[in-house]
Amino acid sequence: MAKRGGFPGGQMPGNMNNLMKQAQKMQKQMEQQAKEMEEMEFAATAGGGAVEVTVNGSKEVLKVKLDEEVVDPDDVEMLEDLIVAAVNEALRKVDEKNNEAMSKLTGGLGGFPF
Repeated sequence: MAKRGGFPGGQMPGNMNNLMKQAQKMQKQMEQQAKEMEEMEFAATAGGGAVEVTVNGSKEVLKVKLDEEVVDPDDVEMLEDLIVAAVNEALRKVDEKNNEAMSKLTGGLGGFPF
């Protein structure tokens, strides 16, 4: 009875073996990049700097800084909008940096050439 699947002699062809090694190397690089991203901080402002938000690479808000002049009890809605804008901009920066780093690791590949 013939064996199904696998490779003759249980060995992967050389080019497949190289592909597996490259995939493992890329996985380690991606893990390292993810760790580095977690430690990075990204700041963004809104309202001409009246609101500043700092997030980390894990998209956690670390700090919110408000200028006193923007804290107007009669216009809380504006302050809320500025905070939302600053948070969204900081998160966009995280995504941009992450996409840039991943593109460098993968060489712009959309996937593996199978």
